[in-house]
Amino acid sequence: MEDAFDFVIVGAGSAGCALAGRLSADPDVRVALVEAGGPDRHPAIQAPMDLFGLFGSELDWAFTTEPQRGLGGRAVPWPRGRTLGGSSTINFQMWVPGHREDFGPWGEHWTWEAVEPYFRAAERWAGDPAQGYGFGTGGPLWISPPRDPDPHTATFLAACAELGLKEIGGGLGGGDPTGATVTPLNQLRGARWSAADGYLRPVLDRPNLQVVTGAQVHRVNIERGRATGVSLGDRTLHAAREVVLSAGAVGSPHLLLLSGIGAADELHEVGIDVLVELPGVGRNLRDHMSVSPTMSATGEFRLVGADTDANRLRYAEQRLGPLTSNLAEAVCFLRADGGPGAPDVEIIFTPVGFGPEGPVPGIGFTVIPLQPESHGRLGLRSADPLDPPWIDPAYLDAGADLRMFVRALRHAERLFETDPFRPMVGGPLPPWPGQVDDDALARVVRDQATTMFHPVGTCRLGPAGDEQAVVDPSLRVRGVERLRVVDASVIPSLPRGHTHAVVAMLAERAAGFITEDARA
Repeated sequence: MEDAFDFVIVGAGSAGCALAGRLSADPDVRVALVEAGGPDRHPAIQAPMDLFGLFGSELDWAFTTEPQRGLGGRAVPWPRGRTLGGSSTINFQMWVPGHREDFGPWGEHWTWEAVEPYFRAAERWAGDPAQGYGFGTGGPLWISPPRDPDPHTATFLAACAELGLKEIGGGLGGGDPTGATVTPLNQLRGARWSAADGYLRPVLDRPNLQVVTGAQVHRVNIERGRATGVSLGDRTLHAAREVVLSAGAVGSPHLLLLSGIGAADELHEVGIDVLVELPGVGRNLRDHMSVSPTMSATGEFRLVGADTDANRLRYAEQRLGPLTSNLAEAVCFLRADGGPGAPDVEIIFTPVGFGPEGPVPGIGFTVIPLQPESHGRLGLRSADPLDPPWIDPAYLDAGADLRMFVRALRHAERLFETDPFRPMVGGPLPPWPGQVDDDALARVVRDQATTMFHPVGTCRLGPAGDEQAVVDPSLRVRGVERLRVVDASVIPSLPRGHTHAVVAMLAERAAGFITEDARA
């Protein structure tokens, strides 16, 4: 049968590309990788500074949340990748695995000692071997320091050192990101390097791998409790061994619900028959949020007016200049209370400000509380697979999250006041108000906080007996044979890092699970 495969993988993002590359390495299995979006050919993909041209483009699902109670009724845009490489094709290219303490609570198979080799298997450090920051050296995903860093990036690191945030010992790959460092980037010689670049493009000529683009999956086909394939509307792909959902924290639960897997009352409400009752599908939605305090500044700022013919030519010929900047060239991790233990705040440095007309001279920080307590859910608007789900992250519903934001922002204010920054920093750049009291700062958070693009948890993993767990520790969907979920949706709690790295690790780990089960 032309549409008969051993494995059908839904979603060609960070996880799907990795799985397709790893599973198709066995010439005796046939693998189909199905992507709703098209090829990754947009002109803004390659040069890092062009990334804003990707948001809202045909490469973006362009979801929007429900109006948020904690944000004064604001709805928040949610960019998610809709192309080969998924969100790794439209993101800020930061490679931040997180803290060793993030993984132990996941349970069996997922301690730091268990997962670290799979991070290393994905990574290929492109910088000085003596400054490898703990990363692997032989994997498919290139990781580089900024190729042509902005001069103000060194100023940020000096400011962090003044506050006791010295260079991260062991690097961001070492399991403890406390401290400051230049940002490890998914780039090769100053150009974006996505999951499609690393895992998929080198193997496209394999005769046992079929990549189907522009094809949105409508549902998983389930017969007698077993996943047998997927429906694309006018076409069915059959899976002899497994269907693997890698459609992300929005797409995977959406597909499970459309397939009759979820809370019975919610499925009945939209007219879908219940095949397997799993009340956790779509719940436990968690996401990092950010606020970006920014001050005007004096001096030369090369990202202001960077889009010139001369800079375009320099980038094209040498891969140098301001177009190599991902706008997030350095980062620090700290504890808001100043005490010992794993960090709970991330601050990203941006060597430019943004006014109504575009980039202006300024110093900006993106402040991210790493362990928010609020969690929300998503669900079906209708049984139509082309109707996007409703998304309610319940931002700031937990009062502790707002208090943590205020404490975290005070650390950013201290950075502005350090000796390295003080001579160049002027007044606040609107909408940042500058120094205000805690009550006013809390209102600023409600007015300005937005997503950090890290949704997780909507098909979370958990042990036997956990009624809200959607997948078991080997990522198999409970109650359905030969169906697995491998993407950010299975992550039960937010890591102290960025999800692209964690999802690549998940896929590397899952490829082993899938191969072992197939052999059994």
